[in-house]
Amino acid sequence: MKKVESFIFTLCRLGVGLSFLVLIAAVLTQVIFRTLDASPIWTEELTRYAMLYLVAFGAGLSLRSGDLVNVDIVCEALPRRWPRRLRLLSALATALLCAILIAPAWKYVSIGAFQTSPAMGLRMDLVHFSIFLLLCVLFVFAALRAYKMIFLKHDGRADAREELS
Repeated sequence: MKKVESFIFTLCRLGVGLSFLVLIAAVLTQVIFRTLDASPIWTEELTRYAMLYLVAFGAGLSLRSGDLVNVDIVCEALPRRWPRRLRLLSALATALLCAILIAPAWKYVSIGAFQTSPAMGLRMDLVHFSIFLLLCVLFVFAALRAYKMIFLKHDGRADAREELS
C-alpha cells in the first residue's frame, strides 16, 4: 500500500512539474513575442490548458499536505475525539463526492472528442480530461486518508511537507 501511495504521489508531483514547465514556456514565449509585436495566439490557450492540468495534478497533493481550504480552528477546539471524527467525515465526503462525479466527468470528456480548440486545433477531450483527472486524483487521496484513519488508526491530519534541501 505504501508503494502505491508513493507512486501516485510521485506521479502527481511530476505532473505538477511538467504542467508548470509548459505554463512557464508558454508565458515566456508570449512575453518574448510581444516585445517583437507578434504574439502567437496559441500561447494564451496553452497557458489555460497547462493551468487546468496543474490544478488536476496538484489538488490531491494539496489535500495530502493540508493546503486546501480547511476550517481546522473550529475542529481542533472541539473536545476529545470530535476533531478526528470530523476529519474522517471530511475525507469520506470528499471521496464520495468525487466518486459520484467521475462518471459525469467521463461523459464530459467524451463530448470533447467532437470539438477542437480554436487557436491550437487540439481535440478538446484532451483538455476536458483534466477535470476527470482532478476528480480521480482527489478521490484517491481522500480515500487513502479515510483508509488510513479507519484501518491504520491515523489521526487524519495533513502529512508533513517534505523538507526542501
